[in-house]
Amino acid sequence: MKIKIAVPSKGRISDPSIAILEKAGLKLEDPSNRKLFSKTSHENIDIMFVRAADIGAYVEDGVVDMGISGLDLITEADVKVETLSDLKFGKTSLVIASPEESDINSLKDINSDMTIATEFPNLTRNYLKSNGLDLKIHKLSGSTEIAPHIGVADLISDLTSTGETLKKNHLKIIDKILDSSIMLIANKNSYLKKKEVIDSVKISVDGVIEAEDKRLLLMNLKKKDLTKIKDILPGMSGPTVSEVLAKEDTLAIQVIVNEKQVFKLVNKLKNAGARDILVVPVERII
Repeated sequence: MKIKIAVPSKGRISDPSIAILEKAGLKLEDPSNRKLFSKTSHENIDIMFVRAADIGAYVEDGVVDMGISGLDLITEADVKVETLSDLKFGKTSLVIASPEESDINSLKDINSDMTIATEFPNLTRNYLKSNGLDLKIHKLSGSTEIAPHIGVADLISDLTSTGETLKKNHLKIIDKILDSSIMLIANKNSYLKKKEVIDSVKISVDGVIEAEDKRLLLMNLKKKDLTKIKDILPGMSGPTVSEVLAKEDTLAIQVIVNEKQVFKLVNKLKNAGARDILVVPVERII
């Protein structure tokens, strides 16, 4: 049973989206030449390249069975889709900002005579209404941060990851509407009819996400040092211990650890008697 997955054709989330799918085992035939469609190494799974902002609607309408897009775009489009996984990248926030020199420092300082400029009119309108505010919304398609400085609006709502662009444009954040990251979604009907194939994609992609900050440690040690080593190693479920047949007094240890722990662990393990230590990237954890 065939499925199509919509992936952003360009932009900051396009390459990471393709990279995750390929790490999950879905190699594209030609990832560098992005036509509308691309076959993958799985005969029943094809990729469709479209604008990120359109992916939610395509998934809802069944044009494609699955898609990768930002939570901000999915929520703004108000589409009814099955949310499968948070892919843990492309993290950003939709915030409300005002000019640094203004007296607008919180929602309490906003009144309904003001205008707000944004690329996300639905999210902005709904959030403001939930706080008892009914502002005029000026929809823009880019360069939102300049709107207050050219007299288009009193405020903006815009995406930010670090806040630096807002600061450079002399804007201050006064509230947050939404935290967003990149999501794997599916058409609700497709998820019922093609659940096995869709779940196989989800499981493989989840495995890639889970493995991103993990490393496999392999080492040898004397049996007498096992207790000391076990006390040092955190591991997901504790270390795996096996005998080295060629040397009766030697054990082989393997354990999965967080990447951030590796530097300190290697030195501790070495001092506790471990040797032949290998640090290996983990491709997937299922």
